[in-house]
Order: sequence, then structure tokens, then C-alpha cells
Amino acid sequence: MEPKTTTHPDRRRFCGGLAHLVPAAAVALLTGAAFALGQTPTKVPQTRAAPAGEIHRIAIVLARELRDLSSPISPLDIRPPDDGVAGARLAINDNNTTGRFLGQEFTLIIVHSSNAAELVADAKKQVDAGASFIIADASAPTLLALADAMKGRDALILNAGASDDRLREQDCRLNVVHTAPSRAMLADALAQYLRWKRWQRWFLVYGTEPGDEAFANALRRSAKRFGLKIVEERQFKDDVGSRADGGHEQIQERIPAFTQRASAHDVLLVADESGRFGEYLPYRTFDPRPVAGTQGLVPTSWHPALEQWGATQIQNRFRRLANRPMESLDYDAWVAVRAIGEAATRSKTTSPADLIGYLKSPGFELGAFKGRKLTFRDWDGQLRQPILIGTAKLPVSVSPQPGFLHQVTELDTLGFDKPETNCRAYAP
Repeated sequence: MEPKTTTHPDRRRFCGGLAHLVPAAAVALLTGAAFALGQTPTKVPQTRAAPAGEIHRIAIVLARELRDLSSPISPLDIRPPDDGVAGARLAINDNNTTGRFLGQEFTLIIVHSSNAAELVADAKKQVDAGASFIIADASAPTLLALADAMKGRDALILNAGASDDRLREQDCRLNVVHTAPSRAMLADALAQYLRWKRWQRWFLVYGTEPGDEAFANALRRSAKRFGLKIVEERQFKDDVGSRADGGHEQIQERIPAFTQRASAHDVLLVADESGRFGEYLPYRTFDPRPVAGTQGLVPTSWHPALEQWGATQIQNRFRRLANRPMESLDYDAWVAVRAIGEAATRSKTTSPADLIGYLKSPGFELGAFKGRKLTFRDWDGQLRQPILIGTAKLPVSVSPQPGFLHQVTELDTLGFDKPETNCRAYAP
């Protein structure tokens, strides 16, 4: 079967008459972006202009596993068909904006399948054809199969779609880095904010799906880590029924009944990654308490209403490209593609081995509209990044919270720190 591929059109014009302006223009673009982020720009090495007509092409593969996800409670939460794809395309445009001055051209190749083995085979064909970078939007088992298929090759997988902690822990792979935050990072970010608010007594409600239990485990770990207390846990097993034909009346009766007589608590924590019941909890619980977790007050890598640190600029550019708001998967894919572009710009090489080595090195850093430069951890490949805490309409806060200190960087208070890691693939 032929691989399902889509090649994103790229910009191929190069104005040789402006070659004498190339170094200054490249530096201006990079340092200007840093100022837009509210950061001190890193000194950019002087780069020689590529000879007119000499183009170094870097192909990036976006591997999408088409998963059969349950329908969300709200039609407003239906996943757009280009979720993640639009973010990657925007980053390709951004890479080429700088790359044109350096004789670099980035292209996006999309492979997709609902069959994991077929997706791995299609991605492997692209690597055989010369691609060295794969952005993965896939489940944990598929990601591991993809990583194992690429073992021993000059190829790097950037995980933008799986938050599973085991991918950063016992099942980590040396040829994988993660731009998507882990469940541990998300739970720690939320726990820090709840600790700052002094909402220290938690009532935990979780669903029946594996992802629900995994996020509940992350919340349990965070509660213990930051000195918070889960006073009671309940598993939500019932089907609350349809919203149509009086469904709201059933929900209005059943949610208070399910949550009544709970131990005294400050906040209800919900773990419902599958989206089957969590949206029904706010404003319907027996005790009038805030709801946080996978619904209500939510930790996330990105928020469509973020305006700080120059984020309005990327929000507007994304909306012009995709005609919709930028979601978390779009941002995680954008960061992955931009990390490759930044590594190519600063290392001044298109050698796959050199690019991968630089991207994973302590000297690599990326400005990504979050107020500080992002780097990859050298013990599990996870991208350090602030986590936004927000409602459906607005960001509420950003973690790490004030007062949570670390001997290296406060960003390492989110997720598994180096002394805690069970990742052996990255061990020296």
C-alpha cells in the first residue's frame, strides 16, 4: 500500500541580490523574536549567507495516528480535523521565514493511518527517503513501536501527542524527546496553584478509562509531593444519559446525588480524560465547591486566549492560517517543528546527527511565547516549560507558582526531577 502523504507547499524563492543583507536580517529576526517574548536575546552567531541557488532542504514528517475517540459532551469540544497539523504548518512557515536567509528550506510531510503498523511503516519509508525528524501525534504503544523501528538511525522523534508518564520513565527511548507535557507536569502545575490558593483538601472523582486512572495517579502523586490531602475518592461509573429529551433534568438530579456526603473538602478534582462526565460537575455538585483537573480549572500547555509574552502575535497568525483558535496540540506540534528550525539556525548545519545532537544539548534553548526559554531535560528528553492554568475562556495563572524553588530551574518543580527519574535510556 502506498503511504498516505501530503507535502506542505514551501517557499522556494531566494533573492540573490540581497545576499549582502543576509547576516543582519537573520540576526534581526531572531533577536526581535526574543524581545517579543520579553526575554533578553541570546547572542546569535554571525552566519554566512548561502550562495545564491544553494538550498539545504530539511524534511519533517508528521505521523498522525487516527484514533477512534469518544464524542465529547459539548459540540464545542469536537476536535478539528487539522488539530496539530495546523500548528506544524505554521511552524514550517516560521522556520522558512528565517531559513530563507540561511539557505535552508523546511518541508512538512504528513502520514496518517488508523492502523499502528501501517503508520510506523509509512513513517519508516519517509526516513528511508531522507527525512530525519518525525513529529508524532500517536498513542503511547504506537509511539514506542515507532521509536523501536527507528533505533540505530539518524532520526529523532518529537512526541507532541502523548502525555503518558511511562514514556518519560521506564519506557523512555533515547531517540524520543517530548514537547507535550507529561501528566505529572500537568498535575504538579495544578497542585502548585491549589496549594498557593490554600485549597488543600481534595475530593477526587475519576472515570473508568485507562487515561482517567493515569491522571488520577498523577494527581495522587502531586498531592503527596506538595503536602496536600485527598480526603475522599470516588469512581464515576454511571452513564448520565443524553442531554436531549430532558437529559439535563437527569444530570441535575444525579450529580448532586453522586457527590453528596463527601468528606469536607476545598475543591473537587476530576480525572476524566475521555470527556464522558467531567463537564457535568461544575455548578451541579452537592457542596458548592470549585472543580479542577481535566475539566473546570485545567492545566494545559497552551490557551487560545493567552496574550502575554507576545502570544497575541502567534494567536493572530494561527487564526489567519487555520481560521480557528490555537489549541494545545497545535502548540505542542508548533514547538516541535520550531525546535528543529531553531537547532538548524543556531548550529549552522543540516547534518541530521549534528542537528539532533545540538537540539538535545545543554546549549539549545527555544523562545516559545511563554516568557522564558525552553530546554530539553537531559535525563528523559522532556521539554521544560511553564504550564498554564485556565478556564474555558481565560488563563487564570501560570505554574511554577511563586515560592516553589529549585536548585537548577523552577521549571524542574513540574514533573519528574532528575533524582526521581526511572529513565535508563538517557543515563550516562
